[in-house]
Amino acid sequence: MSLSVLILGLNYAPEPTGIAPYTTGMARFLAEAGHDVHVVTGLPHYPHWEVAAGYRRARGVLHERDGDVRLTRIAHPVPADPTGTDRVRMEAAFAAGAARAHRGARPDVVLAVSPALLTVVAALRWRSPGRTAVGVVTQDLYGRAVAETGALGGRGTRVVAALERALLTRADGVVAIHESFRRSLGELGVDDRRITTIRNWSHVRAVRAGGADLLALRHRLGWRDDEVVALHAGNMGAKQGLENIVEAARLADATGATVRFVLLGTGSRRAALETYGDGVASLQFLDPLPSADFELAMAAADVLVLNEKPGVEEMCVPSKLTSYFAAGRPVAAATSARSAASAEIEASGGGVRVDPGVPEELLGAVLRCGLDPARAGTLGLRGQLFARDALSAVAARGAYVGWVADLADRRGRRPGPDVVTDPRPAPAPVRPLVTEEAS
Repeated sequence: MSLSVLILGLNYAPEPTGIAPYTTGMARFLAEAGHDVHVVTGLPHYPHWEVAAGYRRARGVLHERDGDVRLTRIAHPVPADPTGTDRVRMEAAFAAGAARAHRGARPDVVLAVSPALLTVVAALRWRSPGRTAVGVVTQDLYGRAVAETGALGGRGTRVVAALERALLTRADGVVAIHESFRRSLGELGVDDRRITTIRNWSHVRAVRAGGADLLALRHRLGWRDDEVVALHAGNMGAKQGLENIVEAARLADATGATVRFVLLGTGSRRAALETYGDGVASLQFLDPLPSADFELAMAAADVLVLNEKPGVEEMCVPSKLTSYFAAGRPVAAATSARSAASAEIEASGGGVRVDPGVPEELLGAVLRCGLDPARAGTLGLRGQLFARDALSAVAARGAYVGWVADLADRRGRRPGPDVVTDPRPAPAPVRPLVTEEAS
């Protein structure tokens, strides 16, 4: 049965990392299954936190296509500091636009991707028993994120937690991307019968290149043959707490350890980290690489580093782990023993965990992995096998297609309060000032 599916999610391709690859993949999975898929999304801005070239003149709405997926992009502000109230304003502006962006027949299923949490408000306006079901995909737990990063203070944390509980308990179904999220959703009051665990998948290909290609890339990036390269790839934001890596590199300088810590990517904290690490010889910053070189760089490194700020435990499952495991290199994870990342390291057998915020422990873990080729090979292989068996795109495709079919089948059968506000009639659509598709 072909369904009309509306997806509301702030992040979508061409954003290369974070939530975007998973929202994009979900939309494509559903379109490949024969459903009519319309995605309402924002302007590409992550992880740089600036609107991508080709979209900077966009106003109102912009219509595009991603194969069989129809896209409507909502113009919105992008904050220079994504950790406070300016981020809330961005998400509110997107949610307001998303609430009125869909035109035409009422969809059978509306899916909201959280974060942004306020997007769930827009989705729930469509909920109608017997007509439209609403599902929410929780990529991060918003309330836990605010609490663990301290972004909005104590009162703000309580307000966000109450809002998240009120919204998620109204949805017809909720996806948890990890079993730890399932437990947290239950603590929020979401009925376990309405929670479905669907794992994020490895969207980076396992590298097939030979040793000569990897060696050539190492030389091109300035990595010496006699040093252990410890690579952190991805967003440089507040929750990563990357000052710990800078301090580990500083300690390598002080002790003469032959380690190069590499921070590859960009993000809201990169400029501050470059200033903080000025003069540290064992530290290197690299701008984002093309996708093929990015995959090669992970395979060419000796150790892949995951780092989380002390106190970050339940807010997220780091998406970089799916790519790290696929690369087949050992992972050194500086993260809480209670975190989802720690659970992934243990389940995969693909790395070692040390406490966050202790640079000497991180340096020691990197050296233990990087200076023992046999151990590194074993850990890397275990990670690759875990990515193949537990983080399969094929499994995720089947799970999302089945979940959406189940949502449509169960429309109106869940007892509970209904959202009675109908999104139509709505104001006339805003004419886009930008009509060309971005390159």
